[in-house]
Amino acid sequence: MYVPGPKAMEGTNPVNKKLAAALSGGAVLVLALTGCGGDDSDEKLDAWAKEVCDAVQPQAAKIKAANTAIQKETSDNSTPQAVQQADSKAFQDMSDAYKAIGAAVNKAGAPDVENGEQKQQDAVKELNSISASYAGLKKQVDGLNTEDQADFADGLKDIAAELDKLSKSGSDALSTLEEGEVGEAMSRQASCQTATASAGATKS
Repeated sequence: MYVPGPKAMEGTNPVNKKLAAALSGGAVLVLALTGCGGDDSDEKLDAWAKEVCDAVQPQAAKIKAANTAIQKETSDNSTPQAVQQADSKAFQDMSDAYKAIGAAVNKAGAPDVENGEQKQQDAVKELNSISASYAGLKKQVDGLNTEDQADFADGLKDIAAELDKLSKSGSDALSTLEEGEVGEAMSRQASCQTATASAGATKS
């Protein structure tokens, strides 16, 4: 799982710390689209990888910005209203980003590899499912009671638990999509390398 560095977590209370840590799981899903591999070139596959990577890059930056915004509002001094507002916008941005990545993979068509069409369809379905999950979390955080701090904290715990589940589930289709030749082609694209850096996550 990908988690933010220790400095990103400084000054957070236990509930918000858990929330911020769970949120960082979003980065792993984008990073599943960035492969690593050898130097063998395949023109058709490289063209496919470039189209997908170029589309992923701005969405990876959007997800990084959403994570940063939430972490910024996880200090002990943040009001429930400020946390709710930041979380709501971040979840919407994440939902939009995964939907856009799904649309990009769909538009690129099937990669020229064995079972490419099935792998592409599975990845698009998974990305749309992740997008829907973040949209659901936005609705959940929008419904929290900010007038009662204890009640709000309990609500954040529930959201953190959902985020934790989301971060641990469902990048199987993306991982399958970028196996082998596809991953090698993606690793040759400058925009996929930038997307990895943009996600700003470290492995634990």
